Amino acid sequence: MNWALMGAEATGGPGMAPWPVGPYARSMLPPVPADIEVVLFDFGGVLLTSPFDAFAAYEAEVDLPPGTVRRINSTNPDDNAWARFERGQVDAEQFGRLFEAEAAAQGYIVDAARILEGLHGTLRPTMVEALRRCSDRLRTGMLTNNITPIDSQPFSDAVLEVVGLFDEVIQSSVEGCRKPEPRIYEIACERLGVEPVACVFLDDLGINLKPARAMGMTTIKVVDPEEAIGELEAVVGFPLG
Repeated sequence: MNWALMGAEATGGPGMAPWPVGPYARSMLPPVPADIEVVLFDFGGVLLTSPFDAFAAYEAEVDLPPGTVRRINSTNPDDNAWARFERGQVDAEQFGRLFEAEAAAQGYIVDAARILEGLHGTLRPTMVEALRRCSDRLRTGMLTNNITPIDSQPFSDAVLEVVGLFDEVIQSSVEGCRKPEPRIYEIACERLGVEPVACVFLDDLGINLKPARAMGMTTIKVVDPEEAIGELEAVVGFPLG
């Protein structure tokens, strides 16, 4: 992956001078649409490859029906093992026992440790570049459901560098609430000092976008990263790649 992208100057397009970057970039750049002040990004499935890709590979490896992990997670979604883990209500050992019991109740034998291994995806360089350009001109926040705080996970220096681009990082494991619970979106807005209508939020799960949209946020579902970046460009009004 070309991490030089993260330090390169942004260009305004063919025939245009490079946009300045650095501490004074936001005040020097052309204005963005007045109604957008903040861009919120999910982490896994947006900036990182989707954990569902890893889950699918595991299912194929051990001959589980496709979609087994998603099916387990969608059963009692507000209070199952996954939801409790993301709120920081159980630790990894407790999660493993609970998740495997939930799988067994549906007739599946699942190794919870293997499922957790799939949560650490790889960075998507084009999405990282979009984040970097947004952070030059707007405030940015990460809004993520996770099982433990980022600083306690074995992420690479490259991933941690990307995390450092954000003005605020809102994590379910820290806040004790998770998407799609409305409170975590409120926390994001409070931390960034913004009304929901001035935010655009990118997530790979529609269920996480619905509450944000109901609050007034502009939402973008990330299925194909390049298409999502194009949609975000249309919202913020400047190039992202």
